[in-house]
Amino acid sequence: MMDGLRNPKFVIRPCSFVIFLLLFAAATVRAEPIRARALGVPFEGQPGPLNAITDVPSVTVGHTTLIAGDGPLIVGQGPVRTGVTAILPRGRDALDDPVFAGVFALNGNGEMTGAAWVEESGFLEGPVLLTNTHSVGVVRDAVIAWRVAHGPPDQSGYYWSLPVVAETWDGWLNDANGFHVKPEHVFQAIDRAAAGPVAEGSVGGGTGMVCYEFKGGIGTASRRVGRGDATYTVGVLVQANMGLRGQLVVAGVSVGKEIPEGARRREESGSIIIVIATDAPLLPHQCKRLARRAALGFARTGSVSGNGSGDLFIAFSTANSGAGAASGARSLQMLPNEELSPFFNATVQAVEEAIVNALVDNEPMTGRDGHRVEALPHERLREVLRQYHRLE
Repeated sequence: MMDGLRNPKFVIRPCSFVIFLLLFAAATVRAEPIRARALGVPFEGQPGPLNAITDVPSVTVGHTTLIAGDGPLIVGQGPVRTGVTAILPRGRDALDDPVFAGVFALNGNGEMTGAAWVEESGFLEGPVLLTNTHSVGVVRDAVIAWRVAHGPPDQSGYYWSLPVVAETWDGWLNDANGFHVKPEHVFQAIDRAAAGPVAEGSVGGGTGMVCYEFKGGIGTASRRVGRGDATYTVGVLVQANMGLRGQLVVAGVSVGKEIPEGARRREESGSIIIVIATDAPLLPHQCKRLARRAALGFARTGSVSGNGSGDLFIAFSTANSGAGAASGARSLQMLPNEELSPFFNATVQAVEEAIVNALVDNEPMTGRDGHRVEALPHERLREVLRQYHRLE
């Protein structure tokens, strides 16, 4: 199914599930996105021009969004509220040029395939894909198939791949056991990956996600970091699906406690995937240090990373092209550890804003069995921030 030529938010409503499975359906474009800064939410730090992970040069993002059907759950038929998001560190034309990377698990009740090899090798050797929990296997296999179809084998002569695919659970809204994500949806997300603005909210892998008991999903943000004569960028993309209403904090204000309507959970559940990109020349251990700091931005929005939460983070650096060559000594650039604190700060700030963007740039959604999740109400948010003297 298609969600548009690139990233715009398209909603697919086929006239039957047979058509849903076999044909492309007509689509409608969602209104112009509204992000947290546009509402006056105050954030620290200087964002890049797009305030998105794609502010990091060469990073591209693509979504495939699957929305079909209403009413009672019929496993295998729907309702469907799911999708796939692809993040390509160097775009489609440089998948054979690995990037230095590091991973961190704040709480491990989740899945990120390929993480063991990233930890061992220090390299991310392809895209990062985000989807729902029960589609990890098909997405992983499809990434391998896409690589085989679009490039030569590696230098050993084999098509060898351990793709990075991460998940969060969308079963409150989606027919999660219906396995609606197919290989062609993965191919579409990768093929659509592009620079420029990134669609947020209920798109791609974030389509069926719930965040602080409001409608959640994909969010992104970036920060610029000046070091001497150079200016670098830290970009973040999140798939946010966690938290209790009363935990939600925006700009230091306990917004969730002030907007309790619709809260239903008693225990925290859900997960978040955080992807961090930078063009700063960082080595793998430094990327891992960046990934750890994502936890602090996550905490700024109120989460305590509960027992049932899969909070998995990956960070990569697009600097040092060619470092993954199979033979020969490589000349590398790196920043000293003493220079990293501003990058830690940028990561914390961008993660916080990306999560809030996932909430703000969103709409209500009704899914399986009539389950409905409201979006964070913009005017109520502004009222609460104004009450606590935090509205710009």
